[in-house]
Amino acid sequence: MPTTPGISLPFALVVQRVLRPKRIWYSLAVWLEATPWAYATFTALEKLVKGKLFGCRMCAQCALPSTAYACPMTCPKQLRNGPCGGVAANGDCEVYPGVRCVWVVAYERAAGAGHTADLRRLQRPIDNREWGKSSWVNYWQHRDAGLWTADASFAAAPPIEQR
Repeated sequence: MPTTPGISLPFALVVQRVLRPKRIWYSLAVWLEATPWAYATFTALEKLVKGKLFGCRMCAQCALPSTAYACPMTCPKQLRNGPCGGVAANGDCEVYPGVRCVWVVAYERAAGAGHTADLRRLQRPIDNREWGKSSWVNYWQHRDAGLWTADASFAAAPPIEQR
């Protein structure tokens, strides 16, 4: 079911800055992967925290930074590049009427914080072999660097022609 994030975008961006890849996080990630019990514990904690805050499905290929921290995997159709054609005029999900479409939530959050350009990034397809693994460990080891297109890879939207 589509999930509305449990924290504000400004707070999520602060957390993102704290967790940005650094030597200490890289070292932790390497240690976690070398220590199975620690990795399992860390991944369970990540699932609990991100599940409560974002509805995380533990795809291990996190798109949260480019979707205003509204998890696209909570879309019943698991659409990672925008809403389906069935979004209601009021922003409700086609599959769950009365529940806000996760992509509408993402756009509203991004627009409110001036981050709409992030939503234009192309999300790469999910590698289903990664499900259940830690996206934080992958992030700190730069494994997810190619999960979405870079900011420079898209041009400004062309102006709408007036006739």
